[in-house]
Amino acid sequence: MSRFDEIKHRVATTFQRQVGNPILRRLPNQPVLETTGRKSGVPRQTPVGGRRVGREFWIVSEFGEKSQYVRNIQADPRVRLRLKGQWHTGTAHLLPDDDPRARLKALPRLNSVAVRAIGTQLLTIRVDLDD
Repeated sequence: MSRFDEIKHRVATTFQRQVGNPILRRLPNQPVLETTGRKSGVPRQTPVGGRRVGREFWIVSEFGEKSQYVRNIQADPRVRLRLKGQWHTGTAHLLPDDDPRARLKALPRLNSVAVRAIGTQLLTIRVDLDD
């Protein structure tokens, strides 16, 4: 990762943790991904942009394996996902062979623009929902 990408990652994640995520988590229609902290074992909730297609929910992580929620998925792929105010359980799959830029074209536009603008290591994630 270049020095510029490192700075962009640090600024974006600080903003997300301190400002964006606390606000977005409270919005009832905001999708929220809940993973289990790989070290703490405590549930961690992260607002995400994505789209449900049948029994799958698709996400593109802007920082790939540097994202804390991606690292949590690597340790335990069982997740919960809040969609339109309802919680669903599922299993998350990291898809490094998927084309994340092409995938973003099928996801909500505003989120996709932000992911493209700040992203440094795009990674597609598919959550297979149990219900």
